[in-house]
Amino acid sequence: MKKLWQFLTRPSSKYSVFALVIVGVLIALAGVFTMHETIDYTSSTKFCVSCHSMQENYKEYKQSLHFKNAYGVRAQCRQCHIPTSDPVAFLKAKLGGINDIYNEFVTGKINTPEKFEANRLVLAEQVWAMMRATNSATCKSCHSYAAMNASLQTPAAAAAMKMAAEKDMNCIDCHKGIVHELPQMAGGFRKTFETLEANAAIAPEDKTLYSLDSKTIYGTADSSSTADGQLLPASKVTVLEHQGNMLKVEITGWLEKSGKGRVLTEYMGKRVFTATVRGSVKATEKVIKEETDATTGIVWQQVSLQGWITQTDMLASIKPIWNYAKDMYGASCNSCHAAPDPAHYSANGWISGLKAMSAYYRLNKTEERTLLKYLQNHANDTGAKAQHS
Repeated sequence: MKKLWQFLTRPSSKYSVFALVIVGVLIALAGVFTMHETIDYTSSTKFCVSCHSMQENYKEYKQSLHFKNAYGVRAQCRQCHIPTSDPVAFLKAKLGGINDIYNEFVTGKINTPEKFEANRLVLAEQVWAMMRATNSATCKSCHSYAAMNASLQTPAAAAAMKMAAEKDMNCIDCHKGIVHELPQMAGGFRKTFETLEANAAIAPEDKTLYSLDSKTIYGTADSSSTADGQLLPASKVTVLEHQGNMLKVEITGWLEKSGKGRVLTEYMGKRVFTATVRGSVKATEKVIKEETDATTGIVWQQVSLQGWITQTDMLASIKPIWNYAKDMYGASCNSCHAAPDPAHYSANGWISGLKAMSAYYRLNKTEERTLLKYLQNHANDTGAKAQHS
């Protein structure tokens, strides 16, 4: 060991110190050059699309304005996917690329177009997360708010870009899917619903429960009897009695006094629907109090009603339903653009707001009702943002 240390620390008897320094410098330069060329090549579009699974992505890219446009400017893969202004972000992006290679050739997780498509959402979310973490540094290396000419933009685009510039917004918040096809976003929240549904196969013993789905309300403890109402998703009930697979529940809400008294709302004067009632369920109605809406002059009554429901699809807490709805909102309304904060609109305003976007999302009736209920309960006039979050 002593001889080895002497060999490493003492100048060579055969070569001068100067010669050894020159050799060391040359080796270091060769290493730097090799590393630079390796990083440069592995960041090239040619290398990126060399994997079989990337061919479909390459076809999508070739159809986009980032590949061919009136200005003759072409963005390569590295311009969008590898931030260079931050060394840490750069290294993270390169390590992410190594992970893709590993999943392509070792695990086979994305080595066919079908497997890639199945994992497209996960991969896209990783890219979006990188862009958010760097404030879309890759996008802004080419696009600058200061360099934009609003007169060449449509009025709507100019207004949107002005607001984005004032907030220095992330480009990816509004421009997902600008080069590659958007992933199927519904998988995540629908799997969450399936899990919640499985957990709600038998109602908890808690006195207060919340509906996961729409449920029929009966006048008796018999699910084959006449339906006398419907409990809407994300609605609160108080359990009064258990009988077999049925629950006797009390539902509290507001009815417009001068109306037919069939639609129960969660708040006075706000169309946040809890249930519809009729027949023998309507006959159990008891008035708790009466108030006049100062804004409209309409008289409202807070009432309680009793009925029977099956014990499936009931949860002890509203939070899992709100978490599921929040994921649905992100997947359905935030996949292409920056969706507004729920508090941006009033509870009644969200009805028309969501309806205006109905052509752009694909939700079933229960999903749509749950999403609307979530937005309304977190609106700017329900006063329930903390209570329901």
